[in-house]
Amino acid sequence: MKPIVSIIMGSTSDLPVLEKAAVFFNEMEIPFEMNALSAHRTLEAVEKFAREAKDSGIKVIIAGAGMAAHLPGVIAAMTPIPVIGVPVKSGMEGLDALLAIVQMPPGVPVATVAINGALNAGILAAQIIAVGDAVLAQKVADYKENLKIKIQKANEELKDIRYKFKTN
Repeated sequence: MKPIVSIIMGSTSDLPVLEKAAVFFNEMEIPFEMNALSAHRTLEAVEKFAREAKDSGIKVIIAGAGMAAHLPGVIAAMTPIPVIGVPVKSGMEGLDALLAIVQMPPGVPVATVAINGALNAGILAAQIIAVGDAVLAQKVADYKENLKIKIQKANEELKDIRYKFKTN
């Protein structure tokens, strides 16, 4: 089994956030890899990964980082593969990471999800891959339908909660 998605984190301290994408990929049966690479401490390894990712079969890269959060942009600068940035909450409640990831120069796009939004990064990666994969497209559609069903069920359960001035 060869990975088609790569989850890259600046350090393993980002794992509790990024593992949400890993759990989603497992559920969707999407082969993925996970690695810790730092744009500041292991720049040569980041460059090697980014330049070789396409030839190794990677279709989408999810890169998460906190604080200065250069990792997604550095990877995007060196690969034609779509990169999804996940700002990891740190320093300034994650706003520093969000701004660092979202403010890319023309020609170096990084799709960016919410602070700690690795699950959405995983879903977006699946949707990108599903453009050319009907089976995966159906899995993603089913996943989203189940989200709708969960909310409908929660709304039904709310009907049983009673308050003196609650009208529904």
